[in-house]
Formats: sequence, C-alpha cells, structure tokens
Amino acid sequence: MDWGMKNRLSKLIKADGHCFFMPIDHGYFQGPTSCLEKPAETIKPIIQYCDGLFVTRGVLRAVIPPELNVPIILRVSGGTSMVGKDLANEVITTSIDEIIRLNASAVGVSVFVGSEHEQQTLLNLANLVNQCESYGIPVMAVTAVGKELEKRDARYLALACRICAELGAKVVKTYWCEHFDKVVCGCPVPVVIAGGPKCDTERQVFEFVYDGMQKGAIGINLGRNVWQSANPVAMAKALQAIIHENANVKKAQDIFRDAK
Repeated sequence: MDWGMKNRLSKLIKADGHCFFMPIDHGYFQGPTSCLEKPAETIKPIIQYCDGLFVTRGVLRAVIPPELNVPIILRVSGGTSMVGKDLANEVITTSIDEIIRLNASAVGVSVFVGSEHEQQTLLNLANLVNQCESYGIPVMAVTAVGKELEKRDARYLALACRICAELGAKVVKTYWCEHFDKVVCGCPVPVVIAGGPKCDTERQVFEFVYDGMQKGAIGINLGRNVWQSANPVAMAKALQAIIHENANVKKAQDIFRDAK
C-alpha cells in the first residue's frame, strides 16, 4: 500500500484501529430526510465526536465549512430515488477529478448483490477502485439492500462483503446481524457497521454496536440513530465510548444518561 493510501486511511481509522463515521448522504435518494433538512446545523454539535463525514459533493460544497477539521468520505454513487422503480439501479455520479478537487480522504459506493443490477453496481465498485488506486484514494463499499430488509442475514452479508473485498474495497460498510462474526471472519478487509433505520431505544443501538465491535468490526457508520435521536450529543458521546474506549452497554447508557 502506497504512502498516500496509508495516510488517508490513518486520518479515518484512528491509532486504536477503530473509527466512528457520520453519514449525512441520505438526501441523495431520500430528499430532505427528517432532522437532516439543514445538514450543517444537524452535525454542528456532534461532529467533534466523529472520525469521518460521509457526504455528497453537493452538500459538501453548499453547507460544510472548508475549515471543518474532519476527513471527508465522498458519496460517489447514485442516480435513483425512493419514488423511482429500483434503488439498485445506481451509477457512478462523481469523476476522479472531482474527488481529488474536493480533497476527499476516501469515497463510498453502494453495491446491490443479488439485485437485477448486481453486475452494474459491482462494476461501479471495480471501476472506481481502478481509478482511485492510481491516486491513493481508499474506496469504501456499502452493501446496500434497498427496500429488501429481509436480506440482512449473515449468509447474505458475508457473501456481499467478501465480493466487495475481492473487487478491491479497502473498507466495507455493512449491517449488523445475528452471527455477525461470520460476516467479519469471511471479509479480509476492515468492516464498519451501518445503522439502518432508527431503532426504538438507545439501548438497542448500544447493544448491536457493542456486539459488532466484540465480533470484529472496526467501527460504525451511523447517521439516523444519532442525529434523529432526541439527544444526539448524548448518543454521539456514548457511541464514541464504545468505539474508542471499549465501553460496554451499561457504561454507554451511563454516559448517555449523564450527557442528556
């Protein structure tokens, strides 16, 4: 791995080998998502607890201050919407020139294994890796499932994660599931946990994050379960403790309660 690639990854994955990424890219297919209508205001009180910001180029340019001292993971796939026929029908939306111009530390692209557009999205990933490797830019693959949440089991996610690693992703973002260790053990590159829809309670979030970390994940990429919380700062503090301080669920709940 070249120095530039190592340097960019070191900005995102801290010295303890762990990371807390904050995604605010939901608008690229959902529009003005609840609590994310004004992204800059949403992240202002919580970004200090995060190690990377996952964002589209449009929101980055429009509202994210250039002085923000947080590495950028640039969302570079899209082309579909919630009201369209098929969320899996994505293409690459951002050129390598744009990625470099925006000083991204990494890029993120969704793949839809098992969908009608499986080959297209996997080739999106492969072609992106081909371009980004030349410039030392890491690619994070996102194992998306669209509206088919029933796919989120260990067998499917292990398959999807391994394929992403085989095609050259440096990091894979995937959902937590039962038997999550089987997903991580079959993936030769680091795995970060996606949040998915907002959970009913804070404890549910702490439980799946803690379990995932104990079973080999290096961190999280959680958005809605943080900034849609009634207490987003408390959530961010508690999750940071699980990721970087090895806090258990009880400790995370104590931190959350004290920070409310």
